[in-house]
Amino acid sequence: MKSVQHQITLPAEWTPQSGVQLTWPHLNTDWRDILDEVIPCYCCIAKEIVKREKLLVVCQDIAAVSQQLFADPEIASFTDRIIFREIPSNDTWARDHGAIAIRVNGNPYLYDFTFNGWGLKFAANHDNQITKRLYEQKTFLPEVGYQGMKYCVLEGGSIESNGAGTILTTSRCLLSPNRNDYKLKAEIHEHLQMIFDADKILWLNHGYLAGDDTDSHIDTLARFCDEQTIAYVQCNDSQDEHAEELQKMEQELQAFRQPNGQPYTLKPLPMADVVMDSGNRLPATYANFLIINEAILFPCYDSPKDEIAQKVLQQLFPDREIVGINCLPLIKQHGSLHCVTMQFPEGFI
Repeated sequence: MKSVQHQITLPAEWTPQSGVQLTWPHLNTDWRDILDEVIPCYCCIAKEIVKREKLLVVCQDIAAVSQQLFADPEIASFTDRIIFREIPSNDTWARDHGAIAIRVNGNPYLYDFTFNGWGLKFAANHDNQITKRLYEQKTFLPEVGYQGMKYCVLEGGSIESNGAGTILTTSRCLLSPNRNDYKLKAEIHEHLQMIFDADKILWLNHGYLAGDDTDSHIDTLARFCDEQTIAYVQCNDSQDEHAEELQKMEQELQAFRQPNGQPYTLKPLPMADVVMDSGNRLPATYANFLIINEAILFPCYDSPKDEIAQKVLQQLFPDREIVGINCLPLIKQHGSLHCVTMQFPEGFI
């Protein structure tokens, strides 16, 4: 029988952090045509991070990105908190090509999984090497260990941890045939339990967002806010194309049980208003928020629902400042705020 004390732990996002990684947009990414829109968005995210913790910036040109960042005097006042690394990248989705931080018997380790462009949809040859290159360049503290996990495709946005042995995920993503060669859910279930020393894996079989390239990453749909609480996207508009799937997802969440047999506390987030681009619906979601030290950064879409989402998040995190970031530029490439960031707990950078 497994001990209650886990040898491996996947820290919850709300644990104290040492810093957050951003991989910066450049002309060779899909942002090339809207760099003038997206770079100010990245600068806004960067400013809120450096106020509270370190910022790791993976970029093509340190001088150019420094100029963009330090044009803001407030960011410039925190230069000692910014770590720059020049490393090639295909794109900028740090949540999915970034390292996953774990602790082994309390010691800091990095898992470096394969990133293959969300099931071979996009080129990822450079992105897949970023974590290894960061480690080789001694970006992390000397006591941080590194474990290459290249035999397994796994993106950070596909899993949620409550920090106490429970992982929340979606079958659409993890069972995608272009990611891993698992024939049965039971096989990857067992593998997740082994590599994260998890007691429980909660699988959502329903829920999606139109325009999402990730095959329903969990961080677009439902998020742990503490060990017992899950915030999730709720759709009450029967005319919305997502209504049936998100209502089935809600029912699945209601059926989940904690290890003590009690249901989870569920807090609905509003379904974001429709955002279109070139006739296509974009995957706007309020579930894609980032927890950092003393604050929650949440995506805004220039909608009255932004204020509703902010109030829900303030109820969920009463001791943290709730800061909205206009993410309309980000969702033009089908992701949002959490997708472009990767946090590291204390003792990593």
